[in-house]
Amino acid sequence: MRNSTRGTVDPFIVMDVMEAARQAEDAGRHIIHMEVGQPGTPAPAAARDALARAMSDDALGYTVALGLPALRKRIAKLYGDWYNVDLDPARVVVTPGSSGGFILAFSALFDAGDTIVLGAPGYPSYRQIMKAMNIAPLEVETRAENRLQLVPADLAGLSYQGAMVASPANPSGTMLDRDALSALIDTVQGQGASFLSDEIYHGIEYDRPAVTALEISEDVCVINSFSKYFSMTGWRAGWLVLPEENLRQVERLAQNMFICAPHASQVAALAAMDAGEELEANMAVYRANRALMLEGLPKAGFDRIAPPDGAFYVYADVSHLTDDSRAFAREILDEAGVAVTPGLDFDPARGGGTLRFSYARSTADIAEGLERLTRFMRARGFVE
Repeated sequence: MRNSTRGTVDPFIVMDVMEAARQAEDAGRHIIHMEVGQPGTPAPAAARDALARAMSDDALGYTVALGLPALRKRIAKLYGDWYNVDLDPARVVVTPGSSGGFILAFSALFDAGDTIVLGAPGYPSYRQIMKAMNIAPLEVETRAENRLQLVPADLAGLSYQGAMVASPANPSGTMLDRDALSALIDTVQGQGASFLSDEIYHGIEYDRPAVTALEISEDVCVINSFSKYFSMTGWRAGWLVLPEENLRQVERLAQNMFICAPHASQVAALAAMDAGEELEANMAVYRANRALMLEGLPKAGFDRIAPPDGAFYVYADVSHLTDDSRAFAREILDEAGVAVTPGLDFDPARGGGTLRFSYARSTADIAEGLERLTRFMRARGFVE
């Protein structure tokens, strides 16, 4: 049977790294996981308890396509609590993870052949989903002096129908402040294009809070998820916030593409949103891990980094050490027992000289991983 041309997308390299790490573990090795952006903590206890009760008491069937009304209302309340934004729950759409949100947003807002601007480095699945939908990703190389974020000057002279940014970003963890985000939104909307804001790492911030695009404009599409701050990666629950005029289009698409987000996950997500004490305990771990990474990575020879404002990644320039980050990451896995992600996932043009380190796991694992990395780099003669 033939393959479609639009289905010919690149692999998600971090998943290949995960598989190689799994094989090493199956062979009896102890691997420190710094490759995947998955919290080392489970879903909050309140979420798991709520699901257990629902499984005993209720039939978990289809929900309406836009999601449980109580969950949409609670998500809208979050915008008031976190950002002082008065959000109508009717504008919230519950999705099967942020990935389902991307598919719905791209389907509703863009036609085949349209172009969406992305900053590089950036989350690789953006461009792969777009390619599979016959939408053209236009990747613009961001610069270190702009902390690897797009700025309006990067868009000058380009033709596009949309632009997407993430703040905090994956892989860098850098954020846009209100003025910088506002300038980008104004630039994109000034071209008559749609602005999409990936806010999946909101809540995981360190020195200052993240800014939602909804503080600046109602005419934006916001994508978020319960995966990161709420520690619910495998539950596949996320949400969109859309302008009112786009809702019916998205609803019809959701009805046909997904029917609804998983009912069980929606029940758990609703309870997770009120698990503040447990979620803040997770943040204490991330803060401790970030401090360890910012101190330990330079000592291990990875000293060309953009200090992360949020998320749980450090993106390192290793072009002085290698031009093949994939092979280098494999050597680190094989020799040091630490799984890290090659930058080729995030920046096909320059990623041969970068690595991403995740610090989402336990503090003990992060400390052990840094020790192993230091020994590896010392054996290679990169550090004394």
